[in-house]
Amino acid sequence: MKLVPLSDRVVLKEVEAEEKTASGIILTGDAKEKPQQAEVIAVGPGGVVDGKEVKMTVEVGQKVIYSKYAGTEVKLGEDKFIVVRQNDILAVVEE
Repeated sequence: MKLVPLSDRVVLKEVEAEEKTASGIILTGDAKEKPQQAEVIAVGPGGVVDGKEVKMTVEVGQKVIYSKYAGTEVKLGEDKFIVVRQNDILAVVEE
């Protein structure tokens, strides 16, 4: 199965949360904060949304930071994805 986003939607896959702090403390599952960094898996075509032309600026494979409570979580098989609007993406992470 494959997710194909419509309009200005973007499919993201969360990057695993850090299990160890910078000082070396190992975090348990409950102490880990939900990551806000994800990889772009699929990008919708853009188009006219709410009367405004939307040009898609993110690309598949990019790592991004998204709003903490944005999107809809979707589970396909064992994989979990988040579908967000492009304007819920705050930044692109460049390495």
